[in-house]
Amino acid sequence: MSRIRARFWDPTGARHSIPTYPWQMAPAHLLTLRQLAARGLRPGGQGVQAQILWRSSRYRARGGVRAAYLYDVRFALPKRTPSPAQLAALAKANAARRTCPTCRRDAGYVLPRHLGTCLDCAEGWAA
Repeated sequence: MSRIRARFWDPTGARHSIPTYPWQMAPAHLLTLRQLAARGLRPGGQGVQAQILWRSSRYRARGGVRAAYLYDVRFALPKRTPSPAQLAALAKANAARRTCPTCRRDAGYVLPRHLGTCLDCAEGWAA
């Protein structure tokens, strides 16, 4: 194991207060939120069970170290399905985000917040 990976190897949590693993070395039953979501699961009230740490110069993370938090798939629960009323409310909210306040038409995309109007209306103001 390289020195960098050994720096992040702490499966007991003695050094980092929670179990810590290097990139791609976590046990198979520990998953990130995105991995849980891809399987149709949610954490289900459990706290963070472990973390993955790795060095990264791409993002300006503190000390060049990034973290991904892991949850135990054995304690995860299935995602909740929204009710028809919740789906209707979401559809209404998304329609409001797509409707231009100037020309009152559905733009077909979420309006940019910095413009406040659809791109056609914003282009008309600029010309």
